[in-house]
Amino acid sequence: MLTLGEVHTGLLQNSSSLSLENTAQLLDFLVGQRVRRSERPIAYAVSPDQLTGIDCRLPTHTGSRTRGVGTVVSHAAVTGGHVLQGSTYTRLDRAASNRRLIWSHYLSRPGWVETIGKVDIRDVAQGFLGPTYQPQTLNLGAISARLIDAVQSSARLDRRPPFRTKRTRLRWAVLPAPDQSTEAHGKFRIESDTLRTLELTAPQEAVPALVEFCEDLALHDWLLTTLLSLIEFSLTGPGTRTQRIDRLRPAIDCLLHLWMPAARLDESVLPVWRDLEHRPGFTRQWQTSVTRIRDQVTLSTIALLEAPSR
Repeated sequence: MLTLGEVHTGLLQNSSSLSLENTAQLLDFLVGQRVRRSERPIAYAVSPDQLTGIDCRLPTHTGSRTRGVGTVVSHAAVTGGHVLQGSTYTRLDRAASNRRLIWSHYLSRPGWVETIGKVDIRDVAQGFLGPTYQPQTLNLGAISARLIDAVQSSARLDRRPPFRTKRTRLRWAVLPAPDQSTEAHGKFRIESDTLRTLELTAPQEAVPALVEFCEDLALHDWLLTTLLSLIEFSLTGPGTRTQRIDRLRPAIDCLLHLWMPAARLDESVLPVWRDLEHRPGFTRQWQTSVTRIRDQVTLSTIALLEAPSR
């Protein structure tokens, strides 16, 4: 079994942080289904799951033609009233029949895509995580982007964000672990300024927890990427020290308090986080950046105190 997903992360288009109540109303776009939300350790709300039917070719590294029919699951989430995510994923399974069945069959298995014909799941995973998009193949990123655009167009938002930043995309795949293995392992790669990929191997029962893990990783990768971009723009641009500190204010007001990696995750996937922390060192780089901001604020304060009064 193979699981594929893509998470898009960006800044909510609003001038201030949304309260948890307003966030829940923003994400309440399915009648009769409840928005899940929590206040601790940080405000978080996630929309009800939506199903999208697909019937298309699957991406492959070798270019072989494999057809998939079924449904994918997507939802939107807002963290801290500032960060919006669109997440889409599905599991692949070999079809019992070598032909397409009626839609009621696929709707009875929400979140599953059945493959018709021969399929090599590793070939599909490599094609999905590959750097080039293959036209007319499964495009989970388009569904995530459409979901984010729908939320951003809400009349509840004033569309005056505190700063401008890019969305990031995390494309991920979970391959079955070798027999008798109970641990999950991952390979994280930065493909471009906005695209990251993650290849995981894990037992089947770990997949639900890994979906949340990928969303959490995408969130913290976006926070780190955005903070580094704001620091570069603020501290290397023209102007006085005070003006440079003013340009850092959005980072201080909107981002610094959101860094809580793995705070909501199941304990079974914590070793994957620790492995990523050991090599890329997300938290080390975040803490170094935060220290740099605080040093700049301290120096600015000292300069103001030492300035001669008029």
